[in-house]
Amino acid sequence: MKALFNDGIVKETEDDISIVRHTCSHVLAQAVKRLYPETKLAIGPSIDNGFYYDFDREDGFAPEDLDALEKEMKKIIKENLKISTYTKPRAEAIEFMKEKGEPYKVELIEDLPEDASISFYEQGDFVDLCAGPHILYTKGIKAFKLTSVAGAYWRGNEKNKMLTRIYGTAFFTKDELAEYLNMIEEAKKRDHRKLGRELGIFTMMEEGPGFPFFLPNGMILKNTLIDYWRQIHTREGYVEISTPMMLNRHLWETSGHWDHYKENMYTTVIDDTDFAVKPMNCPGGMLVYKSEPHSYRDLPIRMGELGLVHRHEKSGQLHGLMRVRCFTQDDAHIFMTPEQIPSEIKGVISIIDEVYKLFGFKYHVELSTRPEDSMGSDEDWETATNGLKSALDDLGLDYVINEGDGAFYGPKIDFHLEDSLGRTWQCGTIQLDFQLPLRFNAEYMGEDGEKHRPIMIHRVVFGSIERFIGIIIEHFAGKFPLWLAPVQVKVLPVSEKSHDYAVSVYEKLKEAGIRTELDKRDEKIGYKIREAQIKKIPYMLILGENESASGLISVRSRDKGDLGSAALDKFIADIKEEVASKGQN
Repeated sequence: MKALFNDGIVKETEDDISIVRHTCSHVLAQAVKRLYPETKLAIGPSIDNGFYYDFDREDGFAPEDLDALEKEMKKIIKENLKISTYTKPRAEAIEFMKEKGEPYKVELIEDLPEDASISFYEQGDFVDLCAGPHILYTKGIKAFKLTSVAGAYWRGNEKNKMLTRIYGTAFFTKDELAEYLNMIEEAKKRDHRKLGRELGIFTMMEEGPGFPFFLPNGMILKNTLIDYWRQIHTREGYVEISTPMMLNRHLWETSGHWDHYKENMYTTVIDDTDFAVKPMNCPGGMLVYKSEPHSYRDLPIRMGELGLVHRHEKSGQLHGLMRVRCFTQDDAHIFMTPEQIPSEIKGVISIIDEVYKLFGFKYHVELSTRPEDSMGSDEDWETATNGLKSALDDLGLDYVINEGDGAFYGPKIDFHLEDSLGRTWQCGTIQLDFQLPLRFNAEYMGEDGEKHRPIMIHRVVFGSIERFIGIIIEHFAGKFPLWLAPVQVKVLPVSEKSHDYAVSVYEKLKEAGIRTELDKRDEKIGYKIREAQIKKIPYMLILGENESASGLISVRSRDKGDLGSAALDKFIADIKEEVASKGQN
């Protein structure tokens, strides 16, 4: 594929769909200016799976406007406009955009260096500030679709004006586009916000935007995940701690969060002292480590904490359980000697691998290196980064390096899991930290009788339990495996005549520790079955006069349909075995 770069050179490139998508965003902007010439242009980049463009229009845009815009875009594509590029000096570029009445473009240019040469791309009568690259002709766009409309603050700052963002996507072929759009439709059906309400898992209230309310079924699901977390961590030699939700400013200054993270923290004043609600668990974990002296014989110390943390997210970025303002981090902090780094990292990777495989997730790994806003010496960062690389290499794991995306205190390994729709989510992480033990003056007595500084690992498996629940709701489409399902069995009496028998079956299931509900309503059995299917209950027991007389049960599976008659004791034994194995048999 040939692409036009902002120096005017045309180069043969690998097929890069982002270049097509970027060009498509310009075609969208051109269509908007043709149909609504009073609209002001902001920015229009390509993004994962598509592109967007932000517009300032008095009446904004609504979803019903997308058809007209698509039609105009198709006209522009059919015109096969040649795309060209040129540059202007900064002052000339500013004046050029002022004449065009584009204040957002002027602001962007004014933020560039005085000696900057500003590039523009032109197609027909449309010209836009852009660094490129683009394809050569508009007809190179073969398959596109405008997908949605949303609000977006200019430059992502809630103090700025709210603009209208139009999203779209583009692919090389119509088949690829159709496949993607089908995936999007399936994703809508699986939307965790919709299923969360329907299945009684969680809700959001206007009284607490970004703060999820977990409903009874949601608490069963959450606690089941936590129970599983505790089981595997106890097995792997972790101890569990709990630290306060609010700690004073001195702690956060010591940790570095006050300087590096304050805009995301909720603060208050208690007894004339600044306090902050914790956005992370690690500083509290440091205090626990320091609460008693340690020897090299004690290390490694693996301390887990299911800590509720709060972070201020902008209102426009909130999204169900995926982006919230409070969440439970399944944290653990490992304190160790330098020699223990490889084995401890491998141990964490092993846990993450085990958990993700249980849920049926594939994953890929990224190694994120030192960001610009960081603390610590070059030597420490190099040692930490090499330690992570070494562990990954020893395990033979493929990984990509994500330059400059580490935490401010250390490099990290991120695990991006892939769900049943092929979407990726960043969940697990391993962060190697030399800085916090130094800042907190943490020590242990070495074999040589001298004091040494421990090295610290920060790690999560689920990441945020709330977000992980959102992910698995969509991954399973609400059809949770038996061990996770909030309600595992629904007892459905056919009529009043079998009610007493149904009650006895229900009681035996409850006694066996099976999460069970009894539908006692005077409704037709077909209606009850359909409703249980909608609620995605794994098993239904249909009990009529025949079952009452025989002492048997009629079993219906959510996934396999009618399974026929069975003895209750055998059914209970099978259910308990399936739960214990978590479906791995």
